[in-house]
Formats: sequence, C-alpha cells, structure tokens
Amino acid sequence: MEETMKDYENMLEESYSLMGDGVHDTDALLAWKKAAELKESKENITVTVTGIVKGGVVADFDGIRAFIPVSKLSLERIDDCNPFLGKEIEVRVFEANIDEDKLILSAKEIQKERQDENRKKKLSDVKEGQVFHGTVATLKDYGAFIDIGDGMSGLVHVSQISHERIKFPGDVLKEGQEVDVKVIGIKDGKISLSIKALLENPEEPVPEEEITIPKTENIGTSLGDLLKGIKLG
Repeated sequence: MEETMKDYENMLEESYSLMGDGVHDTDALLAWKKAAELKESKENITVTVTGIVKGGVVADFDGIRAFIPVSKLSLERIDDCNPFLGKEIEVRVFEANIDEDKLILSAKEIQKERQDENRKKKLSDVKEGQVFHGTVATLKDYGAFIDIGDGMSGLVHVSQISHERIKFPGDVLKEGQEVDVKVIGIKDGKISLSIKALLENPEEPVPEEEITIPKTENIGTSLGDLLKGIKLG
C-alpha cells in the first residue's frame, strides 16, 4: 500500500530527530526555490544517499536535507535500504514545502516511465501472427496471462484456449506451464494471444482426396473400337 502524506510526515519527523533541523539561510532559501521549480518542471536530478532513516533514506539537495521514502526508491520491493548508502540515485522532486521543512524525492516515477518506454519499443517489434513459446503466469476466470519473455505478457482469453468449450482456464492450464501461443491481436498496448490457433480442430472435415484416372491410348470408347478384332462365324 502506498504511503499517505501523513505517513511521510511521520517519517520526516523521525529523520529530523536523528539528523537535526536545517537552517533557512540565503543558500537554503535558494535551494528551496530551486526545489519548487523542479517539482513543477518534473526535471530529473541526481542525488547521493547520505543516510538511512526509518522508512527510507535521506540525501543532500543543495545543502538541505531531502527524504526518499522506501516506496519511492524502486519499482521493486525494498526490505533493506543499506545497500543504497553512498549511491547516486536519479530522482524527481515529489513534494517541496519550505514552511514545513519538507522535501520529498522519488525515483519510482522515472523508473516506471522508462519501463513503459522500453515495453512500447519491444511491443512495436511484435507482429500479428507471430508465435511465441511462453509460460502461464497468472490464471483468471476470463483467461490466462502468458509471459512471452523479454518483459512482455499477453492474454489468452478462455475462448482461445481450446477448440472444446472450457468453463475455467484452470481446468486445462496451470501456472508455470509452458505453452505455445500465437499473436492474434495488438490493441492499446495489449497483446491478445491464442493457443487453439496452433491446434488442429478435430471438428473440421478431412478434405476428400481427388482421384484422377489417367488416360490410356489402348482404351477406346467407340463401338467400332469395341468390335475391332472380333470375328463373326
């Protein structure tokens, strides 16, 4: 669950008690002004983590202390902030309030945007009719999400699992199962897949084999040909 602003305030108070309050001198006022401008422009900046506090890490921003909540450090779950100590992190200003001495930074939005851009680029290479060997990642009542690799996944609707009628995807598939899927549609950044498109349909009639009788010069069709060689007594 994402933290509320009240949660951030409690974390900031904890960090203040550990590190002491900042001083609003001329340089600090200029830093706060810059922070406010960066919040509006959403420009990326790089800061160095200088300390670990309850609920996240702190960094120096032009002489004033900035707080980065653990939930804003990464798209992945972070259980231990210590590996971030001394590391540079690309962030944006999430909140800048000089009256409350509250400067909050975030790296999460930048990482999410880059992840989405990377996915769009990969998606542009996927074509309808393409076949992938994937893995069942998640089962839902309406279908199965298939991991097709390279950070991409698509949905196999329950109607696209088999030529036979299936009520629930879990009746024939299980998470972790490897399957071959065919791309049958790409819309709004979502990939639609099919398993049954790669399976033979037992209900389809087998086409009849066309038989051609070869022509032979020794076979005639006229009455004269039939009477040839017959002697009448």
